[in-house]
Parts: sequence; structure tokens; C-alpha cells
Amino acid sequence: MKKIFKITAALFLFCFIFYAPAFSQAAKEAKELTQCACASTSASPGCLKDLKDLYFKANRYADFIALLKGLCPANQTIQPSLAYYIALSRYSELKYLEESQSWDEYFAKGNDYRQELLDYSQKASQGLLTQDPLALYNKLLAYQFHKDQEDTFAGDALADLMRSVSAYAQSDADIGAIKEVADKLSGYAEKSKANAAYKIYAGKLAASQIQDYRLKSIAADFYKGGNLELAENIYDIYIKRISPALPAEEMAQELEAIARDFVYKDNAPYDTDYAEKIFKKIEEIGGKEVFDEELMYLRGFNLEKAKAYAQAKDIYIDLINRFPRSTHKDELIYKTGLIYTYILRDSKTGRNYFRQLNEKLSLLPYDLASLYQLGLLKQWEGSLSEAKAYYDRLLQKVGDTDPDRLALARERVKEITQGEPLAYNIKIGLDTALKSEYARLDMSKLSLKSSYYQPQKNQELDLSCATSLGPAGCLQVELRYLWSGDLGGANPPVTQSAFKTAYKAAGTELIVLVLVSPEGISERTVDLIDVR
Repeated sequence: MKKIFKITAALFLFCFIFYAPAFSQAAKEAKELTQCACASTSASPGCLKDLKDLYFKANRYADFIALLKGLCPANQTIQPSLAYYIALSRYSELKYLEESQSWDEYFAKGNDYRQELLDYSQKASQGLLTQDPLALYNKLLAYQFHKDQEDTFAGDALADLMRSVSAYAQSDADIGAIKEVADKLSGYAEKSKANAAYKIYAGKLAASQIQDYRLKSIAADFYKGGNLELAENIYDIYIKRISPALPAEEMAQELEAIARDFVYKDNAPYDTDYAEKIFKKIEEIGGKEVFDEELMYLRGFNLEKAKAYAQAKDIYIDLINRFPRSTHKDELIYKTGLIYTYILRDSKTGRNYFRQLNEKLSLLPYDLASLYQLGLLKQWEGSLSEAKAYYDRLLQKVGDTDPDRLALARERVKEITQGEPLAYNIKIGLDTALKSEYARLDMSKLSLKSSYYQPQKNQELDLSCATSLGPAGCLQVELRYLWSGDLGGANPPVTQSAFKTAYKAAGTELIVLVLVSPEGISERTVDLIDVR
């Protein structure tokens, strides 16, 4: 009789909570879920989660806690689960009070709520079995609480959580809980721990009886959702599974589709290193011959965006040799010249590539850009008459097709005719690229980043740098930034580590940056932008 009275009282509370008639939909649903939980023989009945969702949807955390504290005392099996949901409710209530700025209650009762959260989480921990998903969620809740508080227990809570993930993975329990933990850790910027959990999840997924096509679909979904680490882990498992059975040609096609997802793109998730890893697998299967023109270009461009310029150059040269009529030929000849000159410190070879384009009579952007580079190298070397001849040819050809290149050429001609030295930033950029005394500058401590690498004409983009020279990075006021190259008409001062620009014509634009510290020239780097 006592048990019936307590359940009846709880049901009466539902009607009061939801401000509805006795037979309203919410009250009816709550009644059914409560009866389900009390009658359950499972330690973690699903109806408890549904009941939680019902209350949380209305932000009625305190009411849900009041219900749970008096719910089903005769059913001892579910008491640890009730303790977990009470702890979760207090955590969610504290978050809600912060978001709604209900500061009176937050400051008046916050400490009591936190202590109750910890007490009930401890009760749940003592009663829930390792293989119960709620046991893992309870450890996650403890970590989130301490992490949010930024207290001294956060590290221990994280270690405890990771131990629980490993222990939980030894069971046959729902692996979705492991992924949820990984997602939360990723949200807290715990990348290494998140990756470890993702790998455990992927391993459990692979060990299951899931079909190959489903595994591939799951990996694709994670990629689309921006979860690249998990997508890559699952793709690796998928590739390992299908490799023994598929013919080489079909396997190469499967790999190509994966690589195309991960190559550099301006407006989509990418991982240049993983894409190159897949390209290498394709090459291992079918050799270089399996790459058609577009796939070779994609691979080279991806390496370029990964700043693996030497490897990109090798791909570009192979493409030019294999496909002499390629639509990418002029672009790749020009880029190869830039890479040899500004990255590999070999202006002789670089000049040879620029000359290939110089011999053409067209007005393509790469022909005009090559004329400018040939003039620039001659001017830097002091051969002013030869430099001016290149600039004059450029000025005769360019017309109004490339206003930015036109302006640069006019500036250089003015320097020569008026007996002025080459612009300081340009000179230092070439000095550091070509003089042996600067060979120590290997571009490892300075990198450039553009908001777009394939912008449209006149599309604004942001260029910025990052350096490991000091604790404050590029924001150190004592650093000077010597920008040169194709800046699109921008003229950033030496104090500026970032700037905005836009380009009026299509083509490949070279950005050069030399970093100067109080000790002198400290590092250099370059970047390439392809305006479409």
C-alpha cells in the first residue's frame, strides 16, 4: 500500500509540473515513462532517458530532481541510474542558470547544487557497472564539471574518464557512448584524448559485423560533419578490409574517391597529409601511370597547399612531361620556376622555366608574370638594361589585362630610369631566397595563411602569419614584417602581421615575407595563391 501511495503521489506531481489537465499529453507520457522505469528489471532503463528528455525540454531540472528522489524506492536496481540523472540534472540546471542569467538563484544556491551534483555522481559511480553506458557518461559528467570549474581535479577526472573508456571498450556495450565521450573531449580541445577515444570507437566498429558499405558510409558522414580524425580512422579500417578482395583497378578508384575528399579546398574540410597518404597508396597499387592528368594536378596542388613544395614540383614536372598539351601546363611551368627560385634557392633552373613562358607570344597571366620575374632577377643582379628590356616587353603586352602586374612593372622601370635601388622589401626577399648566407632560413619558424587559396577576381582575402620565434607569436611589437611579391595593390607597413587584399586578374600570385627581430633577419617564407 505504501508503494502504491508513493507512485500515486509522483503521478499527481506530473500534473502539477506540466500545468496541464490530468490527461494532457505531457502528463500521460510522463505517467507511462514512470511506470516503465519502476517496472523495469534493467539497471538503466531507456524510459528513464526519455523521461529526462521530457523534463529537460521544458528546463524543469528541479522538478525532475524532486521526482527522482522519491521514485520507485522498492526498485533498488535502478537507484544508481537515478543518482546519475540527479547529478546530470544539477549540472544542466547550473548551465541553464548561467545562460538565462538567473544570478539570484545561481549565487544563492549554486554551491549547494554543486555539492549535490558531486554527491550523487559518487553514488552513481559506486552502483553502476563498468559496462553500463551510464557509468561512462557519469565519468564524463565529472570531467565536464571539474573542467568547467577549472579546478585542480580536472586532470584527475580526465585520467579517470580515459581509464573508464578503455575498460568500457572491453565489454560488448553500446559503442555510441565512446563516440559521445570523444565528441565532448574534442569540444573541450582535448585533441589527443579525443583522438584516442575515436580510435577505440573505430576499432570497436571494425570488430563488429558491420558491412563494408556501411563502414564507408559512416566514414563519409563523419567527414561531412567535419570530424576528420574519426573519418580517417574508419576509412583506414575500410581500406584494410576491402584491399584483399578488390582488383587493383577498382581499389585505385575507391582510393581516388577518398583522396578527393581530403585534398585542400577553400570551403570544405580537408587534411592534406591524409590525402597524400591515400595518393601514395594509389601509386603503390598501380604506379604513377594510374594517375590521369587531373588527378596528378590535384595531388600536386594538395602538396603545394601542405607547403611540401619540393614534392609538388616533382609532380608538376611529371605532369608536364606526360601531358605536354595539358591545360595546366603554363601554370605549372610558372609555379615550378617560383619553387626553384624562391624555395629551392636555384635561380638558374627557375629562370629556365620562366624563359619557357617568355618565348610565347600570348597574353596569358603566366607569360606576363614570367617576364616580371625575369626582369626582377636581372635587376637584383644589377643587370639593369636587361631588366628594363624585360619590363618594357611586359608593359607592351600587358595592356589593361593585369593592372596589378602593370603597376609593379612601372615601379621597377621608374627605379631603373631614376637611378633608385630596388625596393627594400623586394631586395631582402630575394637576398634571403638566393644568397648562401641566408641558407639557415628554412621557413620552419614562419608560415603564411590565406583565407582563400583559389579566390575569384576582386574577392577580398585575409593574409596573416604565424611564427614560433617568441611566446606572443606574430603579435610581438618588436618584430618587423617585410612583405613583398604580388600583394594585389596592398602596402602593409612593417609593423603589420596581417592584411587584406584582392586581385584584379587571374593567375598565380607569389607572397614573400621576411621576419626581422631585434637580432636581425630571423626567418622567411613564401606562399602561392591561385586567382581564378
